[in-house]
Amino acid sequence: MNNKSLLLDQVRAQGEERIALAHLLDTAAAAEKRNVLAASDFLSPALLKTGTALLRAAGFREDFFFPWGGYEGAERCILLFVPDYLENAQAKDDAPLAFLRAAYREEDAPTHRDLLGSLLGLGLERRTIGDILVSPAGADLVCLASVADFILTSWESAGRCPLRVSAIGAERLHIPTPEVQEIRGTVASLRLDAVLSLGLRLSRTKAAELIAQGRVQLNYQECAHPDHAVAAGDRITARGFGRLELAELGPLSRKGRQVVTIKRYV
Repeated sequence: MNNKSLLLDQVRAQGEERIALAHLLDTAAAAEKRNVLAASDFLSPALLKTGTALLRAAGFREDFFFPWGGYEGAERCILLFVPDYLENAQAKDDAPLAFLRAAYREEDAPTHRDLLGSLLGLGLERRTIGDILVSPAGADLVCLASVADFILTSWESAGRCPLRVSAIGAERLHIPTPEVQEIRGTVASLRLDAVLSLGLRLSRTKAAELIAQGRVQLNYQECAHPDHAVAAGDRITARGFGRLELAELGPLSRKGRQVVTIKRYV
């Protein structure tokens, strides 16, 4: 592995992010040396992207690690480091994850924020908690196996909503189908503010204000530049408004504007 401090400097990692990435490099190095299955803590999409790039820069081979959040399409994932004698499918089965279900009355309907806040209120760190999959009568939780017993015995409520928590198998996860709106239109150019304006049905001025306020992420990293170029497949998150994906680029219109298809997740 190349010099760890130099690598961390190259990605401009500071504070808690630097500590998390340093730990990731150490975990990868130990797993490679011992040739055993190992795993990181849960990583946010932004940290996962940076961490993956960092591991490549450190010289770890591409087939040595992959993200896994307990189910296909998970947002928050651990990175699994796989020894050469193990297939990826087996590594997923052996991943140090647990799956819990918190049942509640449908009329109580705690939000994702309520549920996450109550878990953090127990003293848990965010890095131990994966996705929280909310449905009308319950929420399924992916977490590190090391904290599962504590959650089972301690997670009794989310705000004023009482919870009944039990362990489940990964195959019983209730994975909500995202509600997606498809928006087709044209933009003068593939600038962040232009795409955001069309996707959220806001004025270009309002879109630029959201960006200036630090409320917009491009591919899970904050972007403060309204003129930043956006490409097909890029994801835009606007705090308080939801998530967009620039799904497809069409031909130029007769007026020279770019035809785009945007998916808005609501």
